[in-house]
Amino acid sequence: MKVNTTHSTCFWFVFCEGNLLLQRLADGIYGIPSGSQPPTDVKPWTTIHRIHAPFLSEAQVKTYTIDEPVTDDDHWLMCPLRASYYKLPRAMYLTAGKCQEIIYWDQNTRYCGVCGGPMKLHTDISKRCEHCGKEVWPQLATAVIVLISRGDEVLLVHANNFRTQFYGLVAGFVETGETLEEAVVREVSEEVGISISNIRYFASQPWPYPCGLMVGFYADYAGGNIHLQRSELSSGGWFHKDHLPQIPEKLSIARQLIDHWLETRNPGKEEEENNPKEQ
Repeated sequence: MKVNTTHSTCFWFVFCEGNLLLQRLADGIYGIPSGSQPPTDVKPWTTIHRIHAPFLSEAQVKTYTIDEPVTDDDHWLMCPLRASYYKLPRAMYLTAGKCQEIIYWDQNTRYCGVCGGPMKLHTDISKRCEHCGKEVWPQLATAVIVLISRGDEVLLVHANNFRTQFYGLVAGFVETGETLEEAVVREVSEEVGISISNIRYFASQPWPYPCGLMVGFYADYAGGNIHLQRSELSSGGWFHKDHLPQIPEKLSIARQLIDHWLETRNPGKEEEENNPKEQ
């Protein structure tokens, strides 16, 4: 869905405890409130952040938090950020994620880590300590995620922190001093105990839960038996492409990796499904 914007448009991304304020539009469509003024009351002490939004390049974007959710007006819906992926155009969802990351950064950098003095916004994406002058910028937690294949089989795991019974891919945070590829090898060795080869980059994805960057890879199985890291994983194993368990939802790069791998194993299948032959 295309988002129509102009230079005079201002979108307001309003959050309350991780929930995003959506505007109910016609025909079951949702959008982000827009206008010259905030859609809710703003306290004198509320910080309104200006956001550079490359996906909405012709529009102004501002974001702030409210103390209480909006629940008494049918024109509005408080929606979890993850769920907004299915209600908003992609550009709006990505911009909402960036807004949430800036808010998280602002809330967690109120005091200087060097001297304890108060931090004050210096630019839209930096703060400066009013006592010692220390400057800080938003930080990203970089993680790798890898789809390991063995012919028509893929290695899927269920992590202890998954809220449902879906199976995902081996993933973990990059450590200091590592390349991305080294992090892939280490995480695979630690979590499932096998060796891999032919590591190749797929894509990256902002992951604002709360401030991550997911970097996706493919790799080939090279040897060894699976030994699960029980402190991280509850189950896992090899699954044939035609008999997969429940897999991650569409918004994740894990699902993108799996879907793309399935397309390469089943060339033409998607086209056949969309254009079935006449019987």
